[in-house]
Amino acid sequence: MKTFKVLSLLLCYPESDWLAALPELEAALQDEADFNGQTHGRIAPLFALLRETELIALQENYVALFDRNPSHSLHLFEHIHGESRDRGSAMIDLLEEYWKHDFNASASELPDYVPLFLEFLSLLPTGEALELLGDAVHVLAAIGRKLDANGSPYATVFQQLEALSPVEAQELAEPPVRDMDEAMVMFGPSLDGVEPLLKPDSRVSVMQMPKSHRQATAGSTH
Repeated sequence: MKTFKVLSLLLCYPESDWLAALPELEAALQDEADFNGQTHGRIAPLFALLRETELIALQENYVALFDRNPSHSLHLFEHIHGESRDRGSAMIDLLEEYWKHDFNASASELPDYVPLFLEFLSLLPTGEALELLGDAVHVLAAIGRKLDANGSPYATVFQQLEALSPVEAQELAEPPVRDMDEAMVMFGPSLDGVEPLLKPDSRVSVMQMPKSHRQATAGSTH
């Protein structure tokens, strides 16, 4: 689906080559209006920002928004697992999903990088793409809400993904402590040797992605 590819590009670091193609990106969204409904209108504020702002200012804004603000991180599992070891297991599951579909994930980005995930969805049949979107929508919607609270037009991309999802987004629990070393100093391992971030915690979301791996590993928590 071209819609997912366009949304993927819009969340990438601003570069002159793809910014020059904004008219083509808008046309691609309009070509799939039967699928994406009001996408073009919903994300018009972001297109306006990208058209009307100097490249250096766009790049500075992007870095400040996504790279320097963990609450807006474009890495899905960071919002669920923080920096706990469960994030690594979730990464492997997602990589296996990519490999199953012969998707060559970029070595320069982690598997849960949102633009990479959306590019993957763009290559799948519509039904499969929407099913995986439904698994990720809880995180995507959470990012969108935080961006919207800060007045960022980038929120519109996440709002559109939420609108496309066949699953209603649920509120996320806060991820576990980000720093493993700090947690070990504060709490130490338990008597059974289990490190604190590996203990089950009812406050941590058990949402996993993709669903096929969730079903295969039922009973484990992330």
